[in-house]
Amino acid sequence: MEYWTHSSLQRSVVPLCLLLFLCISTTTFLKAKAFNLTTLTFSDSYSPLFSEFNIRRSPDDKTVHLLLNRFSGSGIISSDYYNYGFFSASIKMPSKYTAGIVVAFYTSNVDTFEKNHDELDIEFLGNVQGKAWRFQTNVYGNGSVSRGREERYRMWFDPSKDSHRYGILWSPRKVIFYVDKIPIREVVRNAAMRGDYPSKPMSVYATIWDASSWATNGGKKKVDYRYQPFIAEFKDLVLEGCIVDPIDQIPSSNCTDQIATLLAKDYSSITSEGRKSMRWFRERYMYYSYCYDNIRYPVPPPECVIISSERERFKSSGGLRSNIRLGATRRRHHLRRITKRQSKTAVAASGLEALI
Repeated sequence: MEYWTHSSLQRSVVPLCLLLFLCISTTTFLKAKAFNLTTLTFSDSYSPLFSEFNIRRSPDDKTVHLLLNRFSGSGIISSDYYNYGFFSASIKMPSKYTAGIVVAFYTSNVDTFEKNHDELDIEFLGNVQGKAWRFQTNVYGNGSVSRGREERYRMWFDPSKDSHRYGILWSPRKVIFYVDKIPIREVVRNAAMRGDYPSKPMSVYATIWDASSWATNGGKKKVDYRYQPFIAEFKDLVLEGCIVDPIDQIPSSNCTDQIATLLAKDYSSITSEGRKSMRWFRERYMYYSYCYDNIRYPVPPPECVIISSERERFKSSGGLRSNIRLGATRRRHHLRRITKRQSKTAVAASGLEALI
Protein backbone atom coordinates (compact mmCIF):
# COMPACT_ATOMS: atom_id res chain seq x y z
CA MET A 1 0.00 0.00 0.00
CA GLU A 2 1.29 3.49 -0.84
CA TYR A 3 0.80 6.26 1.71
CA TRP A 4 0.62 9.88 0.59
CA THR A 5 2.27 12.49 2.81
CA HIS A 6 1.21 16.12 2.86
CA SER A 7 4.28 17.11 0.81
CA SER A 8 3.71 14.37 -1.74
CA LEU A 9 0.11 15.48 -2.13
CA GLN A 10 1.31 19.03 -2.67
CA ARG A 11 3.74 17.82 -5.32
CA SER A 12 0.91 16.02 -7.12
CA VAL A 13 -1.43 19.03 -7.06
CA VAL A 14 0.75 21.17 -9.33
CA PRO A 15 1.01 18.58 -12.12
CA LEU A 16 -2.68 17.81 -11.74
CA CYS A 17 -3.61 21.48 -12.03
CA LEU A 18 -1.35 21.87 -15.03
CA LEU A 19 -2.81 18.82 -16.70
CA LEU A 20 -6.37 19.95 -16.01
CA PHE A 21 -5.57 23.43 -17.32
CA LEU A 22 -4.11 22.05 -20.54
CA CYS A 23 -6.99 19.62 -21.06
CA ILE A 24 -9.66 22.22 -20.30
CA SER A 25 -7.95 24.87 -22.41
CA THR A 26 -7.71 22.51 -25.36
CA THR A 27 -11.19 21.02 -25.11
CA THR A 28 -12.70 24.50 -24.71
CA PHE A 29 -11.51 25.38 -28.18
CA LEU A 30 -12.21 21.96 -29.66
CA LYS A 31 -15.90 21.90 -28.76
CA ALA A 32 -18.06 21.79 -31.85
CA LYS A 33 -21.59 20.67 -32.46
CA ALA A 34 -21.70 17.59 -34.67
CA PHE A 35 -22.85 18.25 -38.22
CA ASN A 36 -25.90 16.37 -39.44
CA LEU A 37 -24.39 14.48 -42.38
CA THR A 38 -25.55 11.65 -44.60
CA THR A 39 -22.73 9.24 -45.49
CA LEU A 40 -22.53 7.28 -48.72
CA THR A 41 -21.07 4.00 -49.88
CA PHE A 42 -18.21 4.02 -52.35
CA SER A 43 -20.44 2.77 -55.17
CA ASP A 44 -22.93 5.58 -54.54
CA SER A 45 -20.31 8.31 -54.53
CA TYR A 46 -16.98 7.54 -56.20
CA SER A 47 -15.27 5.65 -59.02
CA PRO A 48 -11.63 4.63 -59.50
CA LEU A 49 -9.53 7.44 -60.98
CA PHE A 50 -6.24 5.64 -61.58
CA SER A 51 -4.43 2.43 -60.57
CA GLU A 52 -7.53 0.47 -59.61
CA PHE A 53 -5.24 -2.42 -58.62
CA ASN A 54 -4.09 -0.26 -55.67
CA ILE A 55 -7.62 0.50 -54.46
CA ARG A 56 -9.12 -1.74 -51.75
CA ARG A 57 -12.80 -1.53 -50.80
CA SER A 58 -14.28 -2.93 -47.60
CA PRO A 59 -16.94 -5.67 -47.82
CA ASP A 60 -19.67 -3.20 -46.76
CA ASP A 61 -18.42 -0.68 -49.40
CA LYS A 62 -18.22 2.09 -46.78
CA THR A 63 -14.43 2.26 -46.53
CA VAL A 64 -11.79 2.52 -49.24
CA HIS A 65 -8.02 2.13 -48.89
CA LEU A 66 -5.74 3.91 -51.35
CA LEU A 67 -2.29 2.36 -51.70
CA LEU A 68 1.07 3.70 -52.80
CA ASN A 69 3.85 1.28 -53.68
CA ARG A 70 6.83 1.33 -56.01
CA PHE A 71 4.51 0.58 -58.93
CA SER A 72 2.03 3.42 -58.49
CA GLY A 73 -0.09 5.58 -56.27
CA SER A 74 -3.88 5.52 -56.58
CA GLY A 75 -6.91 7.76 -56.63
CA ILE A 76 -10.68 8.01 -56.78
CA ILE A 77 -13.06 10.61 -58.22
CA SER A 78 -16.67 11.44 -57.42
CA SER A 79 -19.13 9.95 -59.86
CA ASP A 80 -20.69 13.39 -60.44
CA TYR A 81 -19.80 17.05 -60.81
CA TYR A 82 -21.17 19.51 -58.26
CA ASN A 83 -22.16 23.15 -58.46
CA TYR A 84 -21.15 24.11 -54.91
CA GLY A 85 -21.48 21.78 -51.95
CA PHE A 86 -20.00 20.29 -48.79
CA PHE A 87 -17.54 17.43 -49.24
CA SER A 88 -16.10 15.44 -46.39
CA ALA A 89 -14.42 12.18 -45.42
CA SER A 90 -12.87 10.59 -42.35
CA ILE A 91 -9.26 9.95 -43.27
CA LYS A 92 -6.49 7.97 -41.61
CA MET A 93 -2.97 8.64 -42.84
CA PRO A 94 -0.30 6.02 -43.58
CA SER A 95 1.89 5.15 -40.59
CA LYS A 96 5.61 4.70 -39.97
CA TYR A 97 7.97 6.51 -42.34
CA THR A 98 5.95 8.61 -44.80
CA ALA A 99 8.40 11.23 -46.07
CA GLY A 100 7.80 12.25 -49.67
CA ILE A 101 4.17 11.10 -49.70
CA VAL A 102 1.18 13.33 -50.39
CA VAL A 103 -2.36 12.32 -49.50
CA ALA A 104 -4.89 14.73 -50.98
CA PHE A 105 -8.62 15.37 -50.61
CA TYR A 106 -9.73 18.06 -53.02
CA THR A 107 -12.15 19.39 -55.62
CA SER A 108 -11.18 20.21 -59.20
CA ASN A 109 -12.43 20.51 -62.78
CA VAL A 110 -9.08 20.23 -64.54
CA ASP A 111 -10.38 17.37 -66.70
CA THR A 112 -13.01 19.65 -68.23
CA PHE A 113 -11.34 23.07 -68.01
CA GLU A 114 -7.70 22.25 -68.62
CA LYS A 115 -6.40 25.81 -68.97
CA ASN A 116 -8.73 27.64 -66.60
CA HIS A 117 -9.62 25.09 -63.95
CA ASP A 118 -10.76 25.68 -60.37
CA GLU A 119 -9.48 23.77 -57.36
CA LEU A 120 -9.83 23.53 -53.57
CA ASP A 121 -7.20 21.39 -51.84
CA ILE A 122 -6.43 19.75 -48.54
CA GLU A 123 -3.01 18.15 -48.97
CA PHE A 124 -1.27 16.12 -46.26
CA LEU A 125 2.52 16.22 -46.57
CA GLY A 126 4.41 13.10 -45.52
CA ASN A 127 6.47 13.38 -42.37
CA VAL A 128 9.71 12.08 -40.95
CA GLN A 129 8.88 9.57 -38.21
CA GLY A 130 8.59 11.29 -34.85
CA LYS A 131 7.93 14.74 -36.34
CA ALA A 132 4.59 16.54 -36.43
CA TRP A 133 2.50 16.02 -39.56
CA ARG A 134 2.07 19.00 -41.84
CA PHE A 135 -0.71 19.84 -44.25
CA GLN A 136 -1.80 22.68 -46.47
CA THR A 137 -4.93 24.18 -48.00
CA ASN A 138 -5.07 25.83 -51.43
CA VAL A 139 -7.66 27.87 -53.32
CA TYR A 140 -7.41 28.25 -57.10
CA GLY A 141 -9.88 29.83 -59.49
CA ASN A 142 -9.95 30.07 -63.26
CA GLY A 143 -6.48 28.60 -63.69
CA SER A 144 -4.90 31.02 -61.21
CA VAL A 145 -2.21 28.56 -60.06
CA SER A 146 0.39 31.35 -60.38
CA ARG A 147 -1.63 33.26 -57.79
CA GLY A 148 -1.96 30.38 -55.37
CA ARG A 149 -3.53 31.03 -52.01
CA GLU A 150 -1.69 28.51 -49.87
CA GLU A 151 -1.62 28.15 -46.12
CA ARG A 152 0.38 25.53 -44.23
CA TYR A 153 -0.17 24.08 -40.77
CA ARG A 154 0.96 21.45 -38.31
CA MET A 155 -1.41 18.95 -36.72
CA TRP A 156 -2.21 18.95 -33.01
CA PHE A 157 -2.65 15.16 -33.23
CA ASP A 158 -1.10 12.22 -35.08
CA PRO A 159 -3.38 11.63 -38.11
CA SER A 160 -1.94 8.15 -38.65
CA LYS A 161 -3.25 6.86 -35.30
CA ASP A 162 -6.98 7.36 -35.85
CA SER A 163 -9.41 8.64 -38.46
CA HIS A 164 -10.28 12.33 -38.40
CA ARG A 165 -12.92 14.12 -40.44
CA TYR A 166 -11.83 16.71 -42.98
CA GLY A 167 -14.29 18.86 -44.91
CA ILE A 168 -14.54 21.51 -47.62
CA LEU A 169 -17.50 23.88 -47.74
CA TRP A 170 -17.75 25.57 -51.14
CA SER A 171 -20.61 28.01 -51.61
CA PRO A 172 -21.20 31.09 -53.81
CA ARG A 173 -20.28 33.20 -50.78
CA LYS A 174 -17.32 31.54 -49.13
CA VAL A 175 -15.00 28.57 -48.74
CA ILE A 176 -14.45 26.98 -45.32
CA PHE A 177 -11.97 24.21 -44.55
CA TYR A 178 -12.71 21.97 -41.57
CA VAL A 179 -10.76 19.53 -39.42
CA ASP A 180 -12.99 17.53 -37.05
CA LYS A 181 -15.69 20.20 -37.36
CA ILE A 182 -13.22 22.90 -36.38
CA PRO A 183 -13.09 25.64 -39.04
CA ILE A 184 -9.41 26.21 -39.76
CA ARG A 185 -9.71 28.62 -42.69
CA GLU A 186 -12.37 30.84 -44.25
CA VAL A 187 -12.10 32.57 -47.62
CA VAL A 188 -14.97 35.01 -48.15
CA ARG A 189 -15.70 35.83 -51.78
CA ASN A 190 -14.61 39.33 -52.71
CA ALA A 191 -15.76 41.00 -55.93
CA ALA A 192 -12.15 42.02 -56.63
CA MET A 193 -11.18 38.33 -56.86
CA ARG A 194 -13.17 38.05 -60.08
CA GLY A 195 -12.46 34.68 -61.67
CA ASP A 196 -9.95 33.74 -58.99
CA TYR A 197 -12.88 32.56 -56.86
CA PRO A 198 -13.76 28.96 -57.85
CA SER A 199 -17.17 29.03 -59.54
CA LYS A 200 -17.33 26.28 -62.16
CA PRO A 201 -18.69 22.77 -61.41
CA MET A 202 -16.11 20.47 -59.82
CA SER A 203 -15.56 16.82 -59.02
CA VAL A 204 -14.20 15.56 -55.69
CA TYR A 205 -10.95 13.61 -55.58
CA ALA A 206 -8.90 11.56 -53.12
CA THR A 207 -5.37 10.47 -54.02
CA ILE A 208 -2.07 9.21 -52.66
CA TRP A 209 1.11 9.69 -54.65
CA ASP A 210 4.89 10.05 -54.63
CA ALA A 211 5.90 13.71 -54.26
CA SER A 212 9.52 13.11 -53.30
CA SER A 213 10.66 16.17 -55.23
CA TRP A 214 9.00 18.65 -52.83
CA ALA A 215 6.67 17.27 -50.14
CA THR A 216 9.04 16.81 -47.18
CA ASN A 217 11.78 19.30 -46.28
CA GLY A 218 11.72 20.72 -49.78
CA GLY A 219 12.41 17.34 -51.35
CA LYS A 220 15.35 16.44 -49.12
CA LYS A 221 13.46 13.43 -47.77
CA LYS A 222 12.24 10.93 -50.36
CA VAL A 223 9.74 8.08 -50.29
CA ASP A 224 11.40 4.99 -48.81
CA TYR A 225 9.76 1.98 -50.44
CA ARG A 226 11.17 -0.38 -47.85
CA TYR A 227 8.06 0.64 -45.87
CA GLN A 228 5.55 -0.01 -48.67
CA PRO A 229 2.67 -0.27 -49.10
CA PHE A 230 1.61 3.12 -47.78
CA ILE A 231 -2.12 3.05 -47.08
CA ALA A 232 -4.54 5.96 -46.69
CA GLU A 233 -8.02 5.07 -45.41
CA PHE A 234 -11.15 7.01 -46.43
CA LYS A 235 -14.58 6.40 -44.89
CA ASP A 236 -17.75 8.27 -43.82
CA LEU A 237 -17.95 9.70 -47.33
CA VAL A 238 -20.09 12.83 -47.69
CA LEU A 239 -21.01 14.58 -50.94
CA GLU A 240 -23.74 17.19 -50.45
CA GLY A 241 -24.37 19.57 -53.34
CA CYS A 242 -26.16 20.13 -56.61
CA ILE A 243 -25.22 17.54 -59.26
CA VAL A 244 -24.73 19.14 -62.68
CA ASP A 245 -23.41 18.56 -66.16
CA PRO A 246 -20.06 20.43 -66.17
CA ILE A 247 -20.37 21.57 -69.78
CA ASP A 248 -24.07 22.40 -69.73
CA GLN A 249 -24.41 26.10 -70.61
CA ILE A 250 -27.78 26.34 -68.86
CA PRO A 251 -27.47 25.86 -65.08
CA SER A 252 -29.82 23.35 -63.56
CA SER A 253 -32.97 25.00 -62.21
CA ASN A 254 -32.72 22.66 -59.22
CA CYS A 255 -29.49 24.31 -58.07
CA THR A 256 -31.21 27.49 -56.93
CA ASP A 257 -33.13 25.58 -54.28
CA GLN A 258 -30.26 23.26 -53.44
CA ILE A 259 -27.80 26.13 -52.99
CA ALA A 260 -30.31 27.83 -50.68
CA THR A 261 -30.48 24.59 -48.69
CA LEU A 262 -26.68 24.42 -48.62
CA LEU A 263 -26.41 27.97 -47.29
CA ALA A 264 -28.86 27.13 -44.51
CA LYS A 265 -26.73 24.23 -43.21
CA ASP A 266 -24.79 24.65 -39.98
CA TYR A 267 -21.47 24.04 -41.72
CA SER A 268 -22.05 27.01 -44.08
CA SER A 269 -21.45 29.61 -41.38
CA ILE A 270 -19.10 29.90 -38.43
CA THR A 271 -20.54 30.51 -34.97
CA SER A 272 -18.85 32.65 -32.33
CA GLU A 273 -17.54 29.47 -30.68
CA GLY A 274 -16.33 28.27 -34.06
CA ARG A 275 -14.39 31.52 -34.52
CA LYS A 276 -12.71 31.01 -31.17
CA SER A 277 -11.71 27.52 -32.25
CA MET A 278 -10.42 28.81 -35.57
CA ARG A 279 -8.36 31.50 -33.87
CA TRP A 280 -6.99 28.91 -31.41
CA PHE A 281 -5.88 26.72 -34.28
CA ARG A 282 -4.43 29.42 -36.52
CA GLU A 283 -2.46 31.16 -33.78
CA ARG A 284 -0.87 27.89 -32.67
CA TYR A 285 -0.49 25.71 -35.75
CA MET A 286 -0.39 27.83 -38.91
CA TYR A 287 3.21 28.34 -40.03
CA TYR A 288 2.75 29.91 -43.48
CA SER A 289 0.08 32.16 -45.00
CA TYR A 290 0.16 33.84 -48.39
CA CYS A 291 -1.70 36.79 -46.86
CA TYR A 292 1.43 37.67 -44.85
CA ASP A 293 3.87 36.92 -47.67
CA ASN A 294 4.80 40.50 -48.62
CA ILE A 295 7.61 39.31 -50.87
CA ARG A 296 5.22 37.35 -53.04
CA TYR A 297 2.32 39.78 -52.65
CA PRO A 298 3.46 43.35 -51.74
CA VAL A 299 -0.25 44.16 -51.70
CA PRO A 300 -2.23 41.33 -50.06
CA PRO A 301 -4.86 39.72 -52.33
CA PRO A 302 -8.30 41.29 -51.92
CA GLU A 303 -9.86 38.49 -49.87
CA CYS A 304 -7.14 38.61 -47.19
CA VAL A 305 -8.24 39.75 -43.75
CA ILE A 306 -5.13 40.87 -41.87
CA ILE A 307 -5.40 39.94 -38.19
CA SER A 308 -2.87 41.69 -35.97
CA SER A 309 -2.38 38.71 -33.65
CA GLU A 310 -1.49 36.62 -36.71
CA ARG A 311 0.48 39.33 -38.51
CA GLU A 312 2.99 39.78 -35.66
CA ARG A 313 3.94 36.09 -35.79
CA PHE A 314 5.08 36.11 -39.42
CA LYS A 315 8.08 37.39 -41.33
CA SER A 316 7.66 39.29 -44.57
CA SER A 317 8.08 35.96 -46.38
CA GLY A 318 4.86 34.63 -44.82
CA GLY A 319 6.72 32.12 -42.62
CA LEU A 320 6.96 32.11 -38.84
CA ARG A 321 9.46 34.37 -37.12
CA SER A 322 12.45 32.43 -35.78
CA ASN A 323 11.52 33.05 -32.14
CA ILE A 324 7.96 31.75 -32.53
CA ARG A 325 7.17 28.21 -31.46
CA LEU A 326 3.99 26.37 -32.30
CA GLY A 327 1.52 25.50 -29.57
CA ALA A 328 2.06 21.76 -29.80
CA THR A 329 5.74 22.17 -28.94
CA ARG A 330 5.03 24.32 -25.91
CA ARG A 331 2.36 21.93 -24.65
CA ARG A 332 4.58 18.86 -25.02
CA HIS A 333 7.32 20.67 -23.11
CA HIS A 334 4.98 21.25 -20.15
CA LEU A 335 3.53 17.77 -20.24
CA ARG A 336 6.96 16.20 -19.98
CA ARG A 337 7.21 17.68 -16.47
CA ILE A 338 4.38 15.48 -15.30
CA THR A 339 5.61 12.02 -14.39
CA LYS A 340 3.77 9.04 -15.78
CA ARG A 341 2.73 7.83 -12.32
CA GLN A 342 1.49 11.25 -11.25
CA SER A 343 -0.47 11.68 -14.47
CA LYS A 344 -2.23 8.34 -14.20
CA THR A 345 -2.99 8.74 -10.50
CA ALA A 346 -4.23 12.30 -10.79
CA VAL A 347 -6.34 11.69 -13.86
CA ALA A 348 -7.89 8.51 -12.53
CA ALA A 349 -8.76 10.33 -9.33
CA SER A 350 -10.44 13.13 -11.21
CA GLY A 351 -12.31 10.90 -13.66
CA LEU A 352 -10.44 12.23 -16.74
CA GLU A 353 -8.45 9.12 -17.69
CA ALA A 354 -9.81 9.18 -21.24
CA LEU A 355 -7.98 12.43 -21.90
CA ILE A 356 -4.45 10.96 -21.37
